Amino acid sequence: MIRTHSFLFRSRPARRASPTFRLTRSVGTNLAVASAKAGLSFFLLSLIALASLAHAADSSSRAPAPKSDYVLQPSDLLRIEVFQEESLKREVRISQEYGISLPLIGQINLKGRTLREAQSLIRDLYNKDYLVNPQVTVTVIDYSKRFVNVIGQVNQAGVVEFPPEQGLTLLEAITRAGGFNRLANKKTVTLTRTVDGKTDKSTVNTDDIVAGVIPDIPLTKDDVINVPEKLL
Repeated sequence: MIRTHSFLFRSRPARRASPTFRLTRSVGTNLAVASAKAGLSFFLLSLIALASLAHAADSSSRAPAPKSDYVLQPSDLLRIEVFQEESLKREVRISQEYGISLPLIGQINLKGRTLREAQSLIRDLYNKDYLVNPQVTVTVIDYSKRFVNVIGQVNQAGVVEFPPEQGLTLLEAITRAGGFNRLANKKTVTLTRTVDGKTDKSTVNTDDIVAGVIPDIPLTKDDVINVPEKLL
């Protein structure tokens, strides 16, 4: 008789990963995710920086546009150009009567006109009788000097010049003259203006301007501002 042997095989339970292994794998995964996020953030920041640099370069390459609302003054030097009409190009200085003279259209009065308005006027005059849809450009290439006088109780009394291409207000002129001194009567500042030989004098409470009760007052060439001394 042949003896037979039976063998019983028992399967061993699956070996569990040790806590150390699980921790290592978790840390590795987190590090990979963090690294990916950091890389994405760096990429996005790089794109933003490049876009900013491109915008700055583009902005710096553009020449600032002249202010078209500047009111033309006597002694301003203008360059006037008509596209594809080289013979009409002129550089002219505005006379004390606000006049200029141009080919074909002759004398033009620019008193009280802004740069934009002067350009439109010249274009219309050429378009009326001489040219078809002319493209006119007017540029101020030399601004006239404009001054006001600030006297009385300020720290640096004297002549104050208008900024080129800009206006000047009462408070701005006083500020440019060093501001009020400790003796200044801010409530009775006088403004004297002469227009066409007629002199007008007004009294201004500058405290009301500061408080926003009344607007600041635009100045004109040769105005005189007098800051009186307050009574003690």
